[in-house]
Amino acid sequence: MLRLLRSLSYATPNLRLDGRRVFLRPPTDRDWRDWAELRAASRAFLEPWEPTWPSDALSRAIYRRRLDQIEDEIRTDMGYAFHIFRRGDERLVGGITLSNMRRGVAQTGTLGYWIGQPFERQDFMTEAIAAVVEYGFDRLKLHRLEAACLPMNEASRRVLQKNGFQQEGYARGYLRINGDWHDHVLFGLLVDEWRRDRARPREA
Repeated sequence: MLRLLRSLSYATPNLRLDGRRVFLRPPTDRDWRDWAELRAASRAFLEPWEPTWPSDALSRAIYRRRLDQIEDEIRTDMGYAFHIFRRGDERLVGGITLSNMRRGVAQTGTLGYWIGQPFERQDFMTEAIAAVVEYGFDRLKLHRLEAACLPMNEASRRVLQKNGFQQEGYARGYLRINGDWHDHVLFGLLVDEWRRDRARPREA
């Protein structure tokens, strides 16, 4: 289920995506402490899969600069960022982005995501990706979504495949992760594939 909440300023999130066990909304300044604590507690878990963290990666100043960037990207339809919260206790569990938006003849965006270590392997990210895929295809009218992961990141492969993404290729030296250039496995999902999957009867 997807709900669009409207407000007069970015200080109040104007966008919310709802899943069965999670909900997503854009980050706000009041999320900083929870975000920083979760990222710090999960640092060793996350660093092998992410660009090198700067020394002030978790500072409030860096976080606020990122908020400004997110606001600009949403306003210009260049990208969308969400925090992922567990329903019930509203605990922050991770984050997901839809970025590198290409309109015109491409109508494509790229998914990126992270999950806090205490919340791995609980299908929260599977639900979050499903919500963002729905938003990308149903509301943003995209034709295609892309994602990439390190070849050894089996958890990332699984959440993409659970959401219908197909492996499409292998890119050498694709992204600089944790200080080194790494190959990545490339995945894609087309809107027609997503619609067919949604129309398929589900097992009881």
